[in-house]
Amino acid sequence: MSETRVAWAGLIEVLAEAGERFAGEEWMVVDDRDVAEAHRTIAHILQSGLVSHAEFDPERPVWRRIGTATRKMNNGGNPDAIYFEAPIRGDRTYRITGNLAQAVYTAFTVEAGANNGSYPDRTDGILNDTQFDVAADGSYEIILGGKPRDRNWLKLSADAGRLTSRHYFEWKSPAAAADVHVPLTISNLDPPDGPPPPWNDDLVAAAIGRVTTHVRSKTIDGLRPADHAARPDWVGRIPNEFPVPQEPGDFALAAADAHYSLGRWLLGPDEALVITGRWPECRFASVCAWNRFQQTLDYLNRPVSRNRATTTLEADGSFRMVVAHADPGVPNWIDTEGRASGTLFFRFFLAEGDVEPLSAEVVPFDSRPI
Repeated sequence: MSETRVAWAGLIEVLAEAGERFAGEEWMVVDDRDVAEAHRTIAHILQSGLVSHAEFDPERPVWRRIGTATRKMNNGGNPDAIYFEAPIRGDRTYRITGNLAQAVYTAFTVEAGANNGSYPDRTDGILNDTQFDVAADGSYEIILGGKPRDRNWLKLSADAGRLTSRHYFEWKSPAAAADVHVPLTISNLDPPDGPPPPWNDDLVAAAIGRVTTHVRSKTIDGLRPADHAARPDWVGRIPNEFPVPQEPGDFALAAADAHYSLGRWLLGPDEALVITGRWPECRFASVCAWNRFQQTLDYLNRPVSRNRATTTLEADGSFRMVVAHADPGVPNWIDTEGRASGTLFFRFFLAEGDVEPLSAEVVPFDSRPI
């Protein structure tokens, strides 16, 4: 039997196992809505594997967009951001060119141990737009790996496997849903001679294997809901409470120059969650709602996120947000889509000083004013 047929059978087997386990009681999936959403998540993960990992060549890297409104990320999407990734290896040198394209924050992070479709072990380096030179027209050039340079350079670790780019926009409508062109190129400065070999049985089998590994790492080999010990301190453990915002360190796929606070709402059918806080002085700030599988909610059609441009402030400069199943008739509603539970992720990039804690209170939805 060909290696391609063996690899294809392996992918089908993993998809079937994910459908049973990731969409089952092991991941606390019990009702029909959760079962449906778990399978939608698996389908999106399969899509991301096919888009980003099947044809994965660090010798001839190509940028691929991570997530869209119809191909959701399941580990950190944001309606105000556009993300890309490219395959790399630690013993090569690359040139990146791009343009800020009006983004308020642009950064590149090296994902280590992220080879062959696997989930990265850690983030092993970051370079944001305060650390590289930007021309008057917004263009820039960065060197990745190779001989150290004083500026416009990002080191590559020996096990570097992927490069992630982040482009954040603070608009009144979600940038991720807009037709935004972010100019971006990447080229290997140590390219191999000649073109790549034609696709054959071994190469196609390896490509399918990377997709299989990607699906496994995001589903049946990923964290289970009960794996609290493996979660960082900025991830809340008690419903309707938010940890003090803090930097994520080298947590995989995180931005080390941000402050994060992630909490979960848990509400009855006639309850709402009121969150109060204050946006810090920073480059970018937002909160967005996720489902239980860490996917953004329907930002195309519903108010499921807030940034500073879409937040109405109180007289003292603080904000007051209402998380609820229906429009409460006051500013800063975050729509839960009727979900009893879900996740809210606050992000603050390049914050100046400490970020104030967030306060939250469950109130009756029909109380007026909320």
